[in-house]
Amino acid sequence: MNKAYLFAFGSTSTIALSVFLFVLLPRIQVASIDQAGLSAQAPYTPAELRGRQVYIENGCVYCHSQQVRDPSIGADQAFGWGRPSLPSDYIYDKPHLLGTMRTGPDLSNIGVRQPSRVWQHLHLYNPRALVAWSIMPGFSFLYEVKTSKESPKEGAIQLPGSSDQTSRWIIPSQKAEDLVSYLTSLKRDGEPKKASEVAK
Repeated sequence: MNKAYLFAFGSTSTIALSVFLFVLLPRIQVASIDQAGLSAQAPYTPAELRGRQVYIENGCVYCHSQQVRDPSIGADQAFGWGRPSLPSDYIYDKPHLLGTMRTGPDLSNIGVRQPSRVWQHLHLYNPRALVAWSIMPGFSFLYEVKTSKESPKEGAIQLPGSSDQTSRWIIPSQKAEDLVSYLTSLKRDGEPKKASEVAK
């Protein structure tokens, strides 16, 4: 009978010690670090957060990853996709949208590779107008199309192939503008700080 108590005490002590060493202690250590200060990224603006929600709603994450692999694993840097991703790049991401497929290019650094608002809107409206081999679906439902000689509204974008007499324009909806704000905010070009630098 005494052995049963000894066994129960020993197993409970082992589990409690394990929880303390591997769960609580690391959490206490990490809590003392200004994690946001470690990131080379800036927090998202309200427009970028709304655009991130549009990105989620339209399933962009199913075809685009958001993590540049280390050169030893793949040719991401050779493609011009940026430096390898680091954990601190995702401090402001909740939920994380790393993705599992690469039907389309990695987007973690798209804000550096394609910073043009006009390019982003034209690509969202009709990807094949800019990239002939693209299999990405168009998101034309985020735009209103008008035909006129001059821009029908501030922020309207002229479609390629329009003639002078019958120019076609797309007018981005608020969701389209927010989505482009989010995409152009994806920049992994800075080097994050080390925890020792932030603690000083």
